[in-house]
Amino acid sequence: MTNKKYNKVLTIVFIIVVAIIFVLLGFWGYDTYRKYYQRHEIDQALNEFNNQVIQNNTNTARNEFTGSNAIEFNVVGGNVVSNTGGSGNSNKVVTYKGFTVMGTIEIPAIDLEYPILERATKSSLEASIGILAGPGLNQVGNTVLVGHNYRNGTFFSRNEELKNGDLVYITDSTGNRVKYTIYNIYQTSSDDADYITRDTAGKREISLSTCTDDTSYRLVIWARED
Repeated sequence: MTNKKYNKVLTIVFIIVVAIIFVLLGFWGYDTYRKYYQRHEIDQALNEFNNQVIQNNTNTARNEFTGSNAIEFNVVGGNVVSNTGGSGNSNKVVTYKGFTVMGTIEIPAIDLEYPILERATKSSLEASIGILAGPGLNQVGNTVLVGHNYRNGTFFSRNEELKNGDLVYITDSTGNRVKYTIYNIYQTSSDDADYITRDTAGKREISLSTCTDDTSYRLVIWARED
């Protein structure tokens, strides 16, 4: 009788363990698929942005040569492409998840490459990196870029691995790619906004902002143009 009860308990425990394993595998599979699909969408947006920059620059050069004021419309891939106007130009912009792509960010040390969206909102930050404040990409002054830390390797989740001397590359809508070097990394409270309005002494700089793993503090990284 004791052995039967013992075997029954073992069977129940075995079934529970197997069920837990299947649930964990299900979560792992879903997370893997989600990240793969997200990466695919992001890579597509990056390619479309790069191709559009080339096309814009080609159109600008052609218009300067011919004096043409023609404005063209186009659709690139699955994203909406619209005119930004301007006499003699047919410059267009690429959108991702409904937000204008202003440029791209690359951080080789943590294998990061994402589109930079026009603004930082709840919705935009669920899609990519957003501009919180500043004069704009590759402009003189401090431009603040914000990204989520989902603790899964996406967006700014690996920023804590960065160190002084690591490089950040920002490409803007004109195709200008500027190299920035990280020189200051620190944690601060979530209500500290001094880094947003800091003086750069006439230099082009960026600030990368995200939360720490435990969400108690904010991880801020400063980088300046070489």
